[in-house]
Amino acid sequence: MKVFIVFAHPEEKSFNGSLLKETVAQLKSQGHEVKVSDLYKQHWKPQIDEDDFPATHEKGTRLQVAAASAKAFYGNKLTLDVVEEQEKNQMGRFVNFTIPSLVVRYACLLKGWVERVFSLGFGYGTGEYTDTHFGDRYGEGVLTGKKAMIITTVGGTVEHYSARGINGPINDVLFTINHGLLFFTGMTVLPPFVTYKTDSATEEVFQNEAKKLRETLKNIETIKPINYRKQNFGDYNLPGCTLKEGLEQPGETGYDIHIIKD
Repeated sequence: MKVFIVFAHPEEKSFNGSLLKETVAQLKSQGHEVKVSDLYKQHWKPQIDEDDFPATHEKGTRLQVAAASAKAFYGNKLTLDVVEEQEKNQMGRFVNFTIPSLVVRYACLLKGWVERVFSLGFGYGTGEYTDTHFGDRYGEGVLTGKKAMIITTVGGTVEHYSARGINGPINDVLFTINHGLLFFTGMTVLPPFVTYKTDSATEEVFQNEAKKLRETLKNIETIKPINYRKQNFGDYNLPGCTLKEGLEQPGETGYDIHIIKD
């Protein structure tokens, strides 16, 4: 299987960077082909602006990003760095984001990668828009058929990210990426691999977490994905895209209503 990893941490010797090395080594030992985009090492341009569309946008005029993005994508005029990342994304059947907690709500570098790489026509804006089918998104899209998973490290404890924790449940914290990006573009999303309290972690803690990660990666073909509701398959009122009454569990609100429970 071909695997594409996006790594967004400034320090390769960090806990996060060490997990990346474990991930690459384990996947290669299983016979998978692995490509890594290290955004800091690549000096990735973190903002989307008119310089992204030199062949299709008149410099100094108002930039309408979606329109400019579509024109460049369909005209094969995107910048080379963006094209290369799109090709890696298309190559990988398993897409992994290895990121620290400071970017789980999208720090500048990762946000810029998403905005520039997931251009209109590639990441969104595909399919028909009618009263019964509101675009190919949330379970459909260009990246349908791929699996995706977040590997992240946080400085807080498990309790901080629990149902009553001050930081909010970890699955809520990651919802904007898991559901709002990965599932939005059609990918099947696996539960995240999260390591807590990494700032004070010992070597023993790292080895235990690395072992858990290796076991997780051994089972990526069989891990049960997060069962998000697909937009165009009957659960939502279209074109308003609101969940139909009665499909949620009693008393259920928030992000949880968009996940089908067993």
